[in-house]
This record gives sequence, C-alpha cells and structure tokens, in this order.
Amino acid sequence: MEQLIPKDFNGVVSVLHNGRIFFRKAYGFADLANQIPNEPNTKFATASAGKAFVAAGIMKRIEDTKLSMETKIGEVLDFDLRKIDPGITVRQLLNHTSGIPDYFDESIMDEYADLFRDHPNYRIRKSMDLLSFFIDKPMMYPRGDRFQYNNTGYVVLGLMIESVTGQTFDIYLDTALFKPLGMNDTGYYELDRLPAKCANSYIFDEQTRQFYTKIYSVDVKGTGAGGAFTTVSDVESFWTGLSHNKAVSGEAFSLMTSPQTAGKEYGYGFWLMKDGKTPYFQGSDPGVSFVSSYSADKGIIITIISNLGQDVWKIHRDIYRSIVIISET
Repeated sequence: MEQLIPKDFNGVVSVLHNGRIFFRKAYGFADLANQIPNEPNTKFATASAGKAFVAAGIMKRIEDTKLSMETKIGEVLDFDLRKIDPGITVRQLLNHTSGIPDYFDESIMDEYADLFRDHPNYRIRKSMDLLSFFIDKPMMYPRGDRFQYNNTGYVVLGLMIESVTGQTFDIYLDTALFKPLGMNDTGYYELDRLPAKCANSYIFDEQTRQFYTKIYSVDVKGTGAGGAFTTVSDVESFWTGLSHNKAVSGEAFSLMTSPQTAGKEYGYGFWLMKDGKTPYFQGSDPGVSFVSSYSADKGIIITIISNLGQDVWKIHRDIYRSIVIISET
C-alpha cells in the first residue's frame, strides 16, 4: 500500500475490508504554516462529493412521500423561474438531464474562482445566494434531452429540500442522514468559522512557488452542489449505512448506484466504474480532491482525500487494481 501512495501526498488514505480497517494513514499537514499534521479523523472539504448526500436526502423525501421522481420544480419552488422550464422534474435534476442553466459549466469553465470576480464569495452562505448566478440564463437544452453534468441542478434539489421541510438543506441532511448514519464529523461549515480538526485546503501559486488557502476561491459555505466537510470514517459510515438500508431503503440505494441515463455511468449522486457495478462519488475544487468507492462483492471501501488538490484518482485506481489482483489470486 505504501508503495502506491506518492511521497508528496497530503491527505488521508483509507481502505475498509468487510467492516474492518485494512489500511488507514494520514499524510502531510492540515495547516502548512503551523506544521499541524493531518490525522485519520481530520475533517476535509470534499467539493462535489456532497451531491451524493443531497441525492440520499432527496430519496428519503421521496420515500416519506413528500416528493416524487416526477415532482416538477414549478410545483415546489416559490420564486420566479423566468426562462427556466418549470416542468423540470426531480429525476432530471438527479441524473443531470434537466438542461437547467449551469452557474458553473465545467465543460467550458476551468477556474471556479472566476465566478467571484463580480460576486464576492463571502456572500455565498446559503443556496439562495447562488440564484443570481443562473436565474437570468436560458435553458442549456430541452429538459430530458441528454446528460450533461450540472451543478445548478443540485443547488435546486437543495432548494426543494428547503421548501418541503422548512429547514436549510444542511440542517435537514444532518438530522435525516448524518446523525442516523453516525456521521458525527460531517457538515457544511463556513470557511471563516471552521470548527476544530478541519484541514485548510491549499492552492499552489506557480509564480511565487508558494501555497495559499482557498478561502477566496470557493463559496464560503457549501450548497446543494457540494462543499461538505467530512472524515474518511464518516464516508465509510455513509456507504455502510446506505448499503444496510439505513436512512433509505435498499431499493433507493440500488437506484442511486445504477445507471439512470442511457449510455452514461451515472446513477443519482453516484458515478459507476467501468465494471458497471462499483459506485463511487468524487469531488474536485481548488485545493480539494476526493474519491470514494464501494465494492459490495469484495466488501471493500476505498476513500482518498487530499487538501492540496492532488491526483487521488490515480491512487484510487492503483489501490483498486491491486486489490482485484489479490482477490483473484
């Protein structure tokens, strides 16, 4: 395992096998300036990984009959949608086929920080604060027309949770998902008010050859599109709880981790590896890299988090391939 992890890796690597820790180790620093090391229970930002949490929250609302897959956004949201099609459904938001205008279209935009040239990021402290970033844009394509990864879609799912529960989406997720699954170190924190044991996320400046924190490069608090902080053990509790019918049913978890768009390896909030049966979720922001997979047939959960924006995906591939080779021999 040590040979598969780069010498300069900064973060945590964890492998769980049949509920027991096979490998777990922290590397580098949570605070570079003060040389405070990362630890296995350090909380890390996870960027778009939070979409899996929102998807699970939506599935619970559906099972509680407060929403359905065919609920339309125009039936739930109480603000003027302008050019946005009110007939977009929950299903289309979940599987990225809604066509809703994306405030951060990753197919044409590279730097998330560019969003905040005219809109200070410190003002983004709730989901509605992102409304001005997309509400005046036209639809990208007719709803249901095709798959295109979309951040706005999950912001809107968060807003729908708020509308039907009367709670902010993060408070709802905490009470309906995190606490029941034992995810006591997971939450949506404001970057200028982080609790203890949180790692700073760092970006490397090529000109000065120095690292700087990401506090001016992302929303100051996460939204439905992402931004949760969590630990590797909480991620493992998430996988274990969902796969054992906690918080949502086995049927719901199966839907979330099965292809839900023709020809695409995406369910609801989760991606699927090329074998078609191993779900994973991931996130990438300035100074943030996260990936975690769950292989039911092998009883393996692999979780890798970095607070320097490193290539966690290569590490994951190398570890996964090694485990497959070992299991086959």
